[in-house]
Amino acid sequence: MTTQELIAQIKQKKSFLCIGLDVDLNKIPQHLLKEEDPIFAFNKAIIDATHHLCVAYKPNTAFYEAYGIKGWQSLEKTIQYLNKNYPEIYTIADAKRGDIGNTSTMYAKAFLEDLAFDSVTVAPYMGKDSVEPFLAFKNKHTIMLALTSNEGAFDFQTKEVNGRELYKEVLETSKGWKNSKNLMYVVGATKAEYFTEIRKIVPNSFLLVPGVGAQGGNLQDVCKYGLSENIGLLINSSRGIIYASKDENFAQNAALKAEELQQEMATILAQ
Repeated sequence: MTTQELIAQIKQKKSFLCIGLDVDLNKIPQHLLKEEDPIFAFNKAIIDATHHLCVAYKPNTAFYEAYGIKGWQSLEKTIQYLNKNYPEIYTIADAKRGDIGNTSTMYAKAFLEDLAFDSVTVAPYMGKDSVEPFLAFKNKHTIMLALTSNEGAFDFQTKEVNGRELYKEVLETSKGWKNSKNLMYVVGATKAEYFTEIRKIVPNSFLLVPGVGAQGGNLQDVCKYGLSENIGLLINSSRGIIYASKDENFAQNAALKAEELQQEMATILAQ
């Protein structure tokens, strides 16, 4: 999916909501555990109930890898279901990969070719040659960690290097990499005060913003400082939507939570 196609979908749906499909078998409704594939059954129900309210889905691969080969098969079935039934939806493999040369190429092939995700998250710590192999894939995006919402973000990301915070160096340097037009960046919603500085460096790039909802991020603040001319935001909510209920009507309750955010986004876009 191209950036322009993503923007068109955002405008059509009046939404820049991304729903995280982070499936924990201890948290899903108990009746689903009787299914042959409880993870896929859960995802399918959530997707069918919310696809008209969001523009992207983001499975965090750790929640599938934890269940071994069966979990990986559930992930594969989920992305195949999305690509077949809702091809307009943007898909993100939240895998946070990052290694040099051929290893990154193989990671990229796994998620962007074999599983056919539209994008994959990567960690930039190993630098240019760990990220450029992902950027080589046409009409695919690489979503690079920039400034995260966890407590440990302050261990390195905001430390000064040559008089400038490290996350700013990462953003600035990445702009010079081959096919950098295919880059997006992860910026945590709990760091809303940093968005102004980030937009000075990457004014038009899309930012994937986790942390709204269960982690305490504020949508209004993120949009105040983070919206760009082409919208430029994908706001992710995972637990706050998919675990809204453990009853048999869990998918409908998830849709209600998703609609609350979508309506708030529609109001912001109309301003």
